[in-house]
Amino acid sequence: MLLNVILLLAGFIILIKGAEYMVNGASSVAKRMNISTLVIGLTIVAFGTSAPELTVNVINSIYGRNEAIFGNIIGSNIFNLLMILGVTGLIYPLVVQQQSVKYEVPLSFIAIIIMYLLVNDVMFFNGTSNTLNRFDAFLLLIGFLFFMYYIYRSMRRKPDFEEDGIKIMSMPVSLGLVVLGVAMLIGGGYLVTENAVGIAQKFGLSEKLIGLTILAVGTSLPELATSAVAAYKKKTDIAIGNVIGSNIFNIFFILGINGLIKPIGYNTVLNTDMKVLGGGTIVLLIAMFTLNRNKVDRWEAFIFLMLYIAYTCYLIIRN
Repeated sequence: MLLNVILLLAGFIILIKGAEYMVNGASSVAKRMNISTLVIGLTIVAFGTSAPELTVNVINSIYGRNEAIFGNIIGSNIFNLLMILGVTGLIYPLVVQQQSVKYEVPLSFIAIIIMYLLVNDVMFFNGTSNTLNRFDAFLLLIGFLFFMYYIYRSMRRKPDFEEDGIKIMSMPVSLGLVVLGVAMLIGGGYLVTENAVGIAQKFGLSEKLIGLTILAVGTSLPELATSAVAAYKKKTDIAIGNVIGSNIFNIFFILGINGLIKPIGYNTVLNTDMKVLGGGTIVLLIAMFTLNRNKVDRWEAFIFLMLYIAYTCYLIIRN
């Protein structure tokens, strides 16, 4: 138990430094290539910080831990949306690009709807069981390709605003920081997750609860660390892009890859958690249209944080 705690703390330290390297390197790359920091947040940063989810869920898929897979994906996305936006919005109000309000956030909501339809075979398609089969996984990956095409189109769109105070470094140094940051985020995320799960199992927690809480939080720590550092440095595009991009990436790509490896059985108890995720996305859209448009203010961020705490209490009571 003592070794688990020591490695857990070491993982946190590695995560924080990795996030700093990732943000600085990605911001410099964006400036050098004249690409908006929002696009960098939606791609390089989002995919890099989602690497722990990919690693953990591929392992879960191979060993047939179905509830842990869905619990991790849904739980991570809820954590990203409510906890991370809550924390980062308290650090610094998040000004959002107009295109995020129009396209990225609604696209993340559409991804939730698609996932909900594909896994509830009994409810919608008169199936005998609820399973994400390989055809479903293929559809999710098609959705990911559509998202990448949208990103490609976005690279040519002039942003509403660009963020100042970004230190421009040489391209080799910038890319080196991104690669080092990703490696540290993956390594730190692995240390935190594995040791947190080890501690949780000693207390006899269920696979589903571990997936929705320990694994979800553990594999989302790179997103939290990266977005918090980005908010502290007032690079709000990276903070927002990281969260929304990671949520889309988790559903379309990671769940799609897992479904191709092996069909995944689905427990409908998780429908409630999926509805929480969908509801949280709608709340984010509402927040962007109230008072200061295209901005998540501190009081709105506080509401997100309270919603996550309430959801966590519900999980403990339910399980």
